[in-house]
Amino acid sequence: MSTEIEEGQNATMTEPSGVHRTAPPHVPGPDEGGLSKGAWVGIVVVALILLFVVVKGIHSRNVAEENLTKETKEAAIPSVNIVYPKVSTLSSDLALPGSTQAYTDTPIYSRTNGYLKQWFFDIGAHVRKGQLMAIIETPEIDQQLQVAQADLKSAEANLALANTTSARYQNLLKTNSVSKQETDQAVSDAAAKQAAVDASMANVRRLEKLQSFEKVYAPFDGIVTARNTDIGALIAAGENTTPKELFHLAAIGQLRVYVAVPEAYAPAIKDGAKATLTLDEYPGQKFTGTVARNSSAIDPSSRTLNVEVDVDNPNSKLLPGAYVFVHFKLPVGSSTLMLPADTLLFRSEGLRVGVVRDGRAHLVPVTISKDAGATVEISSGLTPEDAVILDPSDSLTEGQQVIVANHPAPAGSTSAQNAGGE
Repeated sequence: MSTEIEEGQNATMTEPSGVHRTAPPHVPGPDEGGLSKGAWVGIVVVALILLFVVVKGIHSRNVAEENLTKETKEAAIPSVNIVYPKVSTLSSDLALPGSTQAYTDTPIYSRTNGYLKQWFFDIGAHVRKGQLMAIIETPEIDQQLQVAQADLKSAEANLALANTTSARYQNLLKTNSVSKQETDQAVSDAAAKQAAVDASMANVRRLEKLQSFEKVYAPFDGIVTARNTDIGALIAAGENTTPKELFHLAAIGQLRVYVAVPEAYAPAIKDGAKATLTLDEYPGQKFTGTVARNSSAIDPSSRTLNVEVDVDNPNSKLLPGAYVFVHFKLPVGSSTLMLPADTLLFRSEGLRVGVVRDGRAHLVPVTISKDAGATVEISSGLTPEDAVILDPSDSLTEGQQVIVANHPAPAGSTSAQNAGGE
């Protein structure tokens, strides 16, 4: 209270001369108002803490996004199980699929135009070489032949007259009754008439040959496997249109069977060797055939040797087009690889298996030498160290990245190996 009175008194002090003076304003000290140094330090610390929290939150979010992206990419890479081929001894009996074919198989066409008048054999009929199979009406050719025959008679008559004239002129020339020029003309005219007769004769023979094509004969002994025409049908020989097949004839007294022999077995297949055929429709029965010939070259696309086996079929028990298994006897001692059947991929370009190398799938062509149901015998395309994908997806592509889920040991190895390159 006294202090306030003193301050008021000081503020209103009067100079002795009667002049009043106002005191200067009071400036508060550090302890009397405003922010202290410690308060500013606290504010800075709080700001730094908030900045750290914000930066840490942004970093955590970026790390989470990166982890999510990584997990998404890993989830997109398929996981596969692998298996290694097992080494096995080659079977002494090599069984390969094939299909029978008629030894001679040909379509029968017409050589002339016309209409089918009559046919004598239907499908399944056995015919002998030279038997009449059908008759074709050819009215146009018949008329052309009649005209040609008439032209031939006319030409022959002209020739007879020319020969008579030529002989007469030659006799008259001896007595100089005619000139040499006239005689030469008569002789030349006779020669021209002879040429006309020859041309007419050739035309008649041509038309007679065409007329003979009205009758269709069997070119060899066989069985009619197809009849593609009927009475009254228009027959075109194919001069301006595609010819139509009348019959299809097959000689089935002996059959051919073409077999694709894997490259690993090619050296063991010899011409003249015996082979045995079996069919599902004839269980327990075997048909003996002979290796007639082979291509003597390996097909680079399939890695196989094309072999022809001929089989006698006197009773026509085997039918052309039948699915058969051809059994070859092989020497024992060679080795091959065995794989589960569910490792195979059936693609349009051929049989494939997926092999993992450096974390990527590769589609490798293989050749099956024997199908044992749950397992298959692989004769070419793989090695015992190849990591083969078990139960591969149909969408598996060449070079696709994969993750190996299991790590079995290769055949003959005592420790598991990492096929995925991890």
